[in-house]
Amino acid sequence: MTSKQREEASPAASKRLPKASPSASILLISPSNEILLLRRVKKSSSFASAHVFPGGHIDLEDGPLPPQEDNRVHEDNPAYRMGAIRECFEESGILLARSRNNPSNLLQLTKEEQDKGRHAVHKKKVGFNDWVHSHGGIPDTDSLHPFTRWLTPANIPKRFSTQMYLYFLPLAHPSMPQMLHIPTSDGGVEHTEAEFLLAKEWLAQAQDDKIILFPPQFLLLSLVADFLIPPASDGSKESLSEDLQSQRDALLDFVKTGDPPWGEKCISPWPLKKEGENLIVGLDEPGPELEGTSRRGDLERVIWVQFKGKEGTSGLKVGWRKDMTPEGLSDQEREEYLETRRMERGRGKHDRGMEQALRGRKENL
Repeated sequence: MTSKQREEASPAASKRLPKASPSASILLISPSNEILLLRRVKKSSSFASAHVFPGGHIDLEDGPLPPQEDNRVHEDNPAYRMGAIRECFEESGILLARSRNNPSNLLQLTKEEQDKGRHAVHKKKVGFNDWVHSHGGIPDTDSLHPFTRWLTPANIPKRFSTQMYLYFLPLAHPSMPQMLHIPTSDGGVEHTEAEFLLAKEWLAQAQDDKIILFPPQFLLLSLVADFLIPPASDGSKESLSEDLQSQRDALLDFVKTGDPPWGEKCISPWPLKKEGENLIVGLDEPGPELEGTSRRGDLERVIWVQFKGKEGTSGLKVGWRKDMTPEGLSDQEREEYLETRRMERGRGKHDRGMEQALRGRKENL
């Protein structure tokens, strides 16, 4: 380990850790099981020009959060849910709120009412929750399904602790008219485009370098793409609706699987190995704030990614970690990894398990 690595792994370095700002994002799924992505403006301070899920910072008005030194600040919380719903409305114009008089239906307002409210909420002329209630609605926070948390790596100055959610817009039924959910950009304030497409279509555009996706968006789109596919129905509305609902049920069942389940995973990407022009990114670490806790990410997958500096990434690919580790690491890389972990966390159970795996033994991480 170099002197620089030792310095970065020292207790003093942890005290200089940039704060991870609480934020939330939604994988918003349309009535035809497409995913909404927004294109960030070129001058954005984070994810410039990239396609992202609607979301953003948690505001004080969204609700209380535990203090930064409390690990519970990195858990699902009503404030994260309210912030996710509010940011979705500000950024896309889609209001995820239930009618107070008929909670089984989403609140329906005129386009003029929504546009006026969107502008007022964004300018903080009125609180989002107050505005929704004044129009007879309730923010639909109960319909959000947690789908991973992401902690920005420690070496990046602008850091976030982002709770991701799934939200399914209601399917169309033959017995009732379909409510239109047409996303719009925020006029170039933070985004220039807003569009629903199938997850596999977004991934294809990223692989063709037509759009920029960062690892969190790429991984989550890759996961849902296995479930949200063009339905193979007989063409009737009843059959189509059944196929779409079946896909949603399968995805929600998947979110409950894993160790920990996908709804509880906390992922802080870290450089596992450099391979030619590609960086292999590990997804198992929960982030520096959660070192020594029971929280962890995905031990099975990695991301192959080629960075283009500020322009984003190219050639992303999700792969199985077993295909490149432990055999994929050289002896020197194994020892560097192990020594770094010893410096950061001491000789804990997790370190011993990692050491056994990296040395080629059969024990699980």
